[in-house]
Amino acid sequence: MNITIYHNPRCSKSRQTLALLEENGVSPNVVKYLETPLNVEDIRELIEKLGLENPRDLMRKGEAIYKDLGLKDISEASALIQVMADNPKLIERPIVVCGDKAVLGRPPENVNKLL
Repeated sequence: MNITIYHNPRCSKSRQTLALLEENGVSPNVVKYLETPLNVEDIRELIEKLGLENPRDLMRKGEAIYKDLGLKDISEASALIQVMADNPKLIERPIVVCGDKAVLGRPPENVNKLL
């Protein structure tokens, strides 16, 4: 089973999700997306795999940068995706991908849908 987790080691939910995967015998490909940012196409692909209709659903709306950039007033999907590519801190975490499906690890037990 080829599983990838987009991970932030400073995030407790991300750490819990990674631990849950490992407890289930999965050794995922770990992508520290703050160190290796995703490009626009990567983000589009994740949005599709997550089944999200609006890129905003993948954004951390509580981050100061969300407010600083006035993102609540932007409705164009491509602009929101570009902002996430430029500011990976805005991307909700963790994201776990298996094949053509993905889940957000909030709560961490969501990964059970992929196992």
